[in-house]
Parts: sequence; C-alpha cells; structure tokens
Amino acid sequence: MTGSLRMAAAALALSLAQAAQALPFKQRAHGANPGEEALPPGLEGVEITERLGEKVPLDATFTGSDGKPVRLADVAGKGKPVVVALVYYNCPMLCGLVLSGMARGMRESGLELGKDYQAVAISFDPRESSKLAAERQRGYTQSLGRPEAAAAWPFLTGEEPEIQKVTRALGFRYAYDEKTKQYAHAAAIFVLAPDGKISRYLYGVEFPGRDLRLALVEAGEGRVGTSLDKILLTCFRYDAQSRRYEPYVVGFIRIAALAVLGGLAITLAVFWRREVKKGTVR
Repeated sequence: MTGSLRMAAAALALSLAQAAQALPFKQRAHGANPGEEALPPGLEGVEITERLGEKVPLDATFTGSDGKPVRLADVAGKGKPVVVALVYYNCPMLCGLVLSGMARGMRESGLELGKDYQAVAISFDPRESSKLAAERQRGYTQSLGRPEAAAAWPFLTGEEPEIQKVTRALGFRYAYDEKTKQYAHAAAIFVLAPDGKISRYLYGVEFPGRDLRLALVEAGEGRVGTSLDKILLTCFRYDAQSRRYEPYVVGFIRIAALAVLGGLAITLAVFWRREVKKGTVR
C-alpha cells in the first residue's frame, strides 16, 4: 500500500468528511478500478457529476451574512463570471482548505474581485446561521487581502429546498453521517458564465492562479482579462485527466505559424518598399 493510500485510510478512520477529500471525483466515488476497496456505507453517493453548459437556478434564494435575503441572480446576474464554493462553515478541515485555496487562487489570478468577476460561498448545511457565515466571510476576505470586498464575495446560508436546487444543478452530491455529525463531500469549486451556465469545474484544495484566471477568461467569453489571456487560451486547454489547464501543442504551433507568416509579410513589405523607392529614384 502506497503512502497516499495509507493517508486516505487514516482519513477515513477519522471521519467521513475527511475521507471525502481523498475521493473528490465521480470515478473514484464509484470505485472505477477493479480491486479498489469498497467505500464505507454512506460514501457511495458522494460524487460530482459534471453538467457543463447547464444553468444553475438563479432564482434560488438564500440568506446573506447580514441576515438579508439574497437571490443567486443578485450575485450571478452582474455580467461577470462567478466562482462558486459549496461548503459548510463548521467543517473541521476540508471546507477550510477549499476556501483557503480559493482565496489564494483569486489573489494570485491577477484579476480583480468585484470588477472582473464575482465569487460566492454557499453552505449546504441548513442548520448554519448568517452569524457564522459572517465570521467566516471576515476571515477569508482578510486572507484574500480584500476585507472590503464582502459584497463581491458573499457567504450565504439557506433552507434545504433552496440548497438542493443549487447542489443538484451543479451535480454536487454529499452525505451526512449521523455518527460523526459531519458531511462527506468532494473538494471542488465551480466557475459560472455571466448567464449562470456552468463553465468549468476545478477540483482539489489548491487552485493555481493561472488555472483560475484562464477559467474565468473562458467563462467570461472574451469580456474578462487581456488580449494575451485570449491568446493563452489557444495554447492551454483544460485537461480532464489532470484537472488542470495544460499546454496545447497545436495551439503553440498555430501561434508559431502566425508569427512566421507575420514575419514573412513584414519582410516582403520591406523589400517591396525598397523596390518602390529604387523605381522612384530612377
């Protein structure tokens, strides 16, 4: 047994919620490889089923950290892409890692929260209060280095029916373990297009700034980022196996070919101008 499997087994022994960190993807939750150890009862349905291109219900209504009602449309309906985290605020470990990684990725993306994109954290535990959400919001906006950006990164709580509307739309399935009083769930964040369509799933607890930036540029359909970002999207594409934006050889070849053609055109233009000048002198 490898070291990583031993760590996963130890996590399973501690709690179901920690076990979910080792099983972030649908394939693992189902035990894709023959010979894999069976999952403990209650974990079989913990998975993420990707629903790219589908819309989240923007009419879903939650409670903001100030106790006021917030529709998802109030966050996602501002003409900007949105980064979504599904967590619960009393999570002993995994959710904190996801939110910390999300804050770090946003900080390192080079894009400005509130100007280039929005973010939202939604608790899937209906028992949690807006007061607790406010405490978590203060901590993570400070770690982002933008304590004043609470309006651009709301932390929401809600009732079970509204929570289920969003989690089902995103294909996010989790389970509550009565024995440990914790939730088992996968580790991921979600990037939505400005109209609420699901654009990208980013897995794990670390979200590199480049990956998050490219996901937001992709979701923003050219309205976010610089011209260089759009060029980079032709050279990097999201790899479903590695769950990262990887260099795309064909993209680099296209860019190189365009550069060669551009250089050739400039060279021909220079020679043509010289010939024109020689003809004028004669």
